[in-house]
Amino acid sequence: MLITAIEERKKGLSALFIDGEYALSIDTVTLVSYGKKTGSEISDEELHNLIEQSNINRAKEKALYLIEYRTRTRKEIEDKLIPLYGENATEAAIERLEQLKLIDDESFAREYAENLLIKKKFSVRRALFELTKKGIDKELAEEILEEMEPDPVEQIVSVIEKKYARNLNDEKGRNRAVNGLRAMGYKWEDIKDALSQFDEWE
Repeated sequence: MLITAIEERKKGLSALFIDGEYALSIDTVTLVSYGKKTGSEISDEELHNLIEQSNINRAKEKALYLIEYRTRTRKEIEDKLIPLYGENATEAAIERLEQLKLIDDESFAREYAENLLIKKKFSVRRALFELTKKGIDKELAEEILEEMEPDPVEQIVSVIEKKYARNLNDEKGRNRAVNGLRAMGYKWEDIKDALSQFDEWE
């Protein structure tokens, strides 16, 4: 097969034309490193290797872009990269991030758990759901949450004071408070104990 044209495209890509027809877009840096240019012969094996290395390089670049704005779990990165570049390239990108200490599920889980429990005032049950949804191992998530676990009644009281206290003397307001707290993962027994501390609930 003969490379009949190479056209530079956006985002660091080059369009590769083989035997007079467009074949694919490839990472320009990879293409240069392979020494391929217009007029070069390229075998099926060479093309396969070129594509594989291009996917690896692009996956690494995309992975760095993804964590530029916020930390992410391994699973989040896999979900973004695998559909674009395949499993092998994605694994290579993640290994590189781990070598650079730019991805660490345990550190992410601790930071995220603190945000869920302390800032958002979620229950431990809801926090566990959110952590595992991010791809954190359930056992690790449970261990971290057990270390941080706040008193659920105190948490609920804090939420009521901030969001619901003014409307507890109204049935619609009370129902809204209960439904909101249950959506945050709190058990009815704890909600009831917390509400009993407010005169409006009596």
